[in-house]
Amino acid sequence: MAMTSTRQGMFVAREGKSLFFLFCLVSSLFLLWGFCNGMIDVMDKHFQDELHLTLSQSAWVQFAHYLGYLLMAFPAGSLAIKFGYKGGIITGLLVVAIGGLWFIPATHIAMFWAFLVGVCAIASGLTVLETVANPYVALLGNAHYAAVRINLAQACNGIGWIFGPIAGSLFFYSEDAQGHSTANQTLYIPYVAVSAVVLLLSVVFFLSHVPDIKNDDQYGLNATKAESSRSLWAHPHFAVAVVAQFLYVAAQAGIFSFFINYMTSQVPAIPESWNVVLMSFSEHSGFLQLWLSNWFHQSPSGLLAISDKGAASLASLAFVLFLIGRIVGTGVLRKTAPHRLLALYGALNVVLCVLVILKLGWVSVACLFASYVFMSIMFPTIFALGIHGLGVHTKRASGYLVMAIIGGAIIPKVMGYIADRSDLSRAFIVPLVCFLFISYYGLKWPTYSKATA
Repeated sequence: MAMTSTRQGMFVAREGKSLFFLFCLVSSLFLLWGFCNGMIDVMDKHFQDELHLTLSQSAWVQFAHYLGYLLMAFPAGSLAIKFGYKGGIITGLLVVAIGGLWFIPATHIAMFWAFLVGVCAIASGLTVLETVANPYVALLGNAHYAAVRINLAQACNGIGWIFGPIAGSLFFYSEDAQGHSTANQTLYIPYVAVSAVVLLLSVVFFLSHVPDIKNDDQYGLNATKAESSRSLWAHPHFAVAVVAQFLYVAAQAGIFSFFINYMTSQVPAIPESWNVVLMSFSEHSGFLQLWLSNWFHQSPSGLLAISDKGAASLASLAFVLFLIGRIVGTGVLRKTAPHRLLALYGALNVVLCVLVILKLGWVSVACLFASYVFMSIMFPTIFALGIHGLGVHTKRASGYLVMAIIGGAIIPKVMGYIADRSDLSRAFIVPLVCFLFISYYGLKWPTYSKATA
């Protein structure tokens, strides 16, 4: 009986009402922004090829994306305070729809800046959604399971990350019958589809009951606006969480945005014996031959190498591992303190980055994939630890934590700068430092929060 009540407490309000349907509805938003974020990384490599950009120049795509988070994170928190969670969600959806539709004129303008405007606009809408949805799912049930609920909802985000690169590879690397790129003419299609979906979602949320649930106040924070910011920053578990979130998103964005570049430049050449076997099979299968032509190409040395489209598909595989890591991590969090798991995963990613930097061939490639598994629970777990016990200030704190996502605009450019002047593998020193701090935050969280471990 005790076990049953504990499970029910996961999605049950204090008055005994089930919040599971509402949790599922809000979780659909996580899938949405995961899909949009997944396409960004594929778009980055597309512009490198189409406009002959360096790695640091193409990072303007990431910069425009995360600039939207910087511009809208704090206003999003204010919107949530003024209009409640429901009003904030609907506002975010409408901004995403406008950003998606902008890609139609951007395709006709056919200039780099026009696409960057669309990227920034969509990110602005996603910022509102993340600022509202992350703390809201944390409140949909027993406070003890806040980190579990956020990680579970973020599993939907992981699903979106898988399909984003697939959609991107279809429309950003499309070709006509003569083999000429048609990507700039078809790039708008997935974004217009996103606009249609979010407009439908906005209607569903408008017709649904979305109560404005309050967070417990465990620190006796003053509820007045004049005291809001001072009260928040006086609590180190929140203040350090903002830094940790900045560094996590920085590391994530750097790894995600250069994954395709890593697969096409750092992966060891496929052995000649593999080449002979694969080509032999392809002669007897038209489907396999088509598949190989999409995934591989002949390098200047004559060996088989991974193509841009193949690397984009491998990015989807990496996000499958990201999703698996999040699902497994969510289960582990039901039995393990969130700060301890965060510290462990941070330390493991430090080790993996070291092995990537050492350029150990296929071992380093495997370590890059493994890093996705151990990044999976970091964002939602840092978020849950950061808003712990902040009461009426949860919405404002959420705005700051989402604003910290601006780290994703800065670090890819730093990694790109190092890669352009040295080597992409060596650029992984940057996420290594980020993961080191995240592990530190996990270890010190009980001291900062004065909560029992």
